[in-house]
Amino acid sequence: MSTSPQVYVIHENPEWWAPFAAAFASADVPAEQWLLTDGSIDLSAEPPQGVFWSRLSASAHTRDHAQSKEYGRAVLRWLESWGRTVIGGSHVLEFEVSKVAQHAALRASGIDVPHTVAVFGTGDLKERAREFPVPFISKHNQGGKGLGVRRWDSHDEFDAWVDGPDFEASPDGITLIQEFLFAREPFVTRAEYVAGEFVYAVRVDTSAGSFELCPADACVVDPAAGTGATPAYPPFALRDEITADHPLVVQHRDFLRTVDIRIAGIEFVETIDGRLVTYDLNTNTNYNPDVEASAHASGPGEIARFLGGLLSSSSSAA
Repeated sequence: MSTSPQVYVIHENPEWWAPFAAAFASADVPAEQWLLTDGSIDLSAEPPQGVFWSRLSASAHTRDHAQSKEYGRAVLRWLESWGRTVIGGSHVLEFEVSKVAQHAALRASGIDVPHTVAVFGTGDLKERAREFPVPFISKHNQGGKGLGVRRWDSHDEFDAWVDGPDFEASPDGITLIQEFLFAREPFVTRAEYVAGEFVYAVRVDTSAGSFELCPADACVVDPAAGTGATPAYPPFALRDEITADHPLVVQHRDFLRTVDIRIAGIEFVETIDGRLVTYDLNTNTNYNPDVEASAHASGPGEIARFLGGLLSSSSSAA
């Protein structure tokens, strides 16, 4: 690691680094990756000077980095114990890897969230699912990229899946059963926030039925794969009509301030019965290049400026 103060970006997937590296370079902010895939830390040693941004992912286990969650918990606690400036710190990591934590905090802030039951293990999974009308959704508590999300149109089919060889447990053993949200139009919206402030909102097309909604080039999938459907709209497009004054955006900003999350992508759906339902919080947000090309501001650019400002402040105070 460098001996000069800089921004350290803590993560485990180098494929996501390029747009952020370009943004830091453009803003003239010194930054380097800190990959939590292997290694060690001396808990009695002082960390390097700088600003630390954690963008550890709930889906790390899909890249054979399941240990990165625990590695991250240790590193972030170590950094915080030395008083380092950490964005996306240990409390934020807990939101990233637990949809239960997200749901509880969003609901406590007065934000409309889907009716959800968390099932620990499989003992009463089938019984709890029958409390929901069809269709309903099952998903992993520790997800990411929409992995593990399934729609069920029959309780009997769900029962057979739970009892059969294709059942896929969440990495933490917690399965969520959730109401199916009937969207007014076939899209969901992802609102991006940096430094706790609104940057822009993205329309994410769902007409082909995919739940894998990661916007980055590194995790893009064919939204029509296996469906026989052709998407009605581009997979990701800017929603100019969603502004910082939108009532739900105001709620999101208040929520992020309350839970001390500075960088996030928050997903919501507008339902046929007029609800605005927030269903997912991403604390390691990625940005779609097509949206970035048409937006009035850049997500990575705003992050580089934000972290660069923190770095300048911490260096001046040192």
